[in-house]
Amino acid sequence: MALDAFFFIVSLFLLFPSPSASESTTQFCSAGRENGVGSCGVSSTRILIKGGTVVNAHHQELADVYVENGIIVAVQPNIKVGDEVTVLDATGKFVMPGGIDPHTHLAMEFMGTETIDDFFSGQAAALAGGTTMHIDFVIPVNGNLVAGFEAYENKSRESCMDYGFHMAITKWDEGVSRDMEMLVKEKGINSFKFFLAYKGSLMVTDDLLLEGLKRCKSLGALAMVHAENGDAVFEGQKRMIELGITGPEGHALSRPPVLEGEATARAIRLARFINTPLYVVHVMSVDAMDEIAKARKSGQKVIGEPVVSGLILDDHWLWDPDFTIASKYVMSPPIRPVGHGKALQDALSTGILQLVGTDHCTFNSTQKALGLDDFRKIPNGVNGLEERMHLIWDTMVESGQLSATDYVRITSTECARIFNIYPRKGAILAGSDADIIILNPNSSYEISSKSHHSRSDINVYEGRRGKGKVEVTIAGGRIVWENEELKVVPRSGKYIEMPPFSYLFDGIEKSDANYLSSLRAPVKRVRTEAT
Repeated sequence: MALDAFFFIVSLFLLFPSPSASESTTQFCSAGRENGVGSCGVSSTRILIKGGTVVNAHHQELADVYVENGIIVAVQPNIKVGDEVTVLDATGKFVMPGGIDPHTHLAMEFMGTETIDDFFSGQAAALAGGTTMHIDFVIPVNGNLVAGFEAYENKSRESCMDYGFHMAITKWDEGVSRDMEMLVKEKGINSFKFFLAYKGSLMVTDDLLLEGLKRCKSLGALAMVHAENGDAVFEGQKRMIELGITGPEGHALSRPPVLEGEATARAIRLARFINTPLYVVHVMSVDAMDEIAKARKSGQKVIGEPVVSGLILDDHWLWDPDFTIASKYVMSPPIRPVGHGKALQDALSTGILQLVGTDHCTFNSTQKALGLDDFRKIPNGVNGLEERMHLIWDTMVESGQLSATDYVRITSTECARIFNIYPRKGAILAGSDADIIILNPNSSYEISSKSHHSRSDINVYEGRRGKGKVEVTIAGGRIVWENEELKVVPRSGKYIEMPPFSYLFDGIEKSDANYLSSLRAPVKRVRTEAT
């Protein structure tokens, strides 16, 4: 334990970037840039959470939770402990697994700029909002997967919470196929993303997607798709420009829900043809959701991931006469008209959709202004890492659409299961990592760009109020958020390797065998001489 304390103290002397004057002015306890000494102190390695309602995905109970050296040791009523234990009173509150965000883009180079939140500021914001792990998307360097992975290893050095990686595939050759195998077997990546949009940069064609689906299946890795028809979007963008529509509203008008539905249907059918599981990221429309519902009803293994912005916002903001306001809502697929969000909520509450991400991809107002005269140049992306846990509780639980156990499932446990790290993550169980939140259902919150912890000066949830506040966040056995204060230290986060062949691959071999036996082919035919 003395050795742990030594390394923790050493970490306080590490330097990290601080926000510039144009960025968020929110301050939090951390190592200081001037003298290298912060005021965080050393967190206790022993924590007892008393009197709360412990909530897992399938069960809740009144119990205490005892943590030691970053691991949950016991979950039971009336735990007795000795001295030198930090005691947290959770009476009347919920004790839950920390959130896991399956979809983020930190320090991502995109559309001529780079997202304003890096792996320190974005993670600090996440911890303030009750998320204790996220999975970020590695973008290859000129199509090279290994170079991309190494670049993101460097980007994530200052991490203050646990994280994992998905890998994007943007081209195809034998080198890519070999690198996929190495990343799965040696680097803990078990998911690969294919963009069906962003023609001319990230977009892949159907032949590449088919090769990728086959390779994912052989490696036990989950194929993921950004589902929009990139060719049609490109045509839609030209159409808007020809009509003189150059503002943010042109973004949504150029890529309507039908294009998301078409690409979702196409990806689902190709995945069925290969017989491999499919994960559809940021489901934003009824059109896409209906395709997922049909596939799942037929027994196909398809995961649908809505994001917070798609669940609770609508597209009217894109028509705001103030460009700064309108442009901050530009993301892809676009935020949809009224009605889509409520339908997605219903699908989430009935199990058609399985978990909630954010697609946290933040740019400040100056970056968004790159597209002042042409919506095609507005960097795509919105915030959500800090806000997700609060907004989902208020929108889905307070309204009665989800139970507390369902909330844990969609914000944490199902993500851990899909990416094969359960029950290490996503559970309050003996032996699980001590990533824990204490949520007060009677406490209220208000969201503001003036008080959030992102480095961006804009927030798409500005002014929103709700009930259900994360009052304490524990990450890796350390209290990192308490009494409205962040206590985060660079390089205290860990890269979490995620093994292949999650539960989604159960039964694949049997269904392949059934398919082969159903072919009744090849047919043996007798050649006859022509007379």
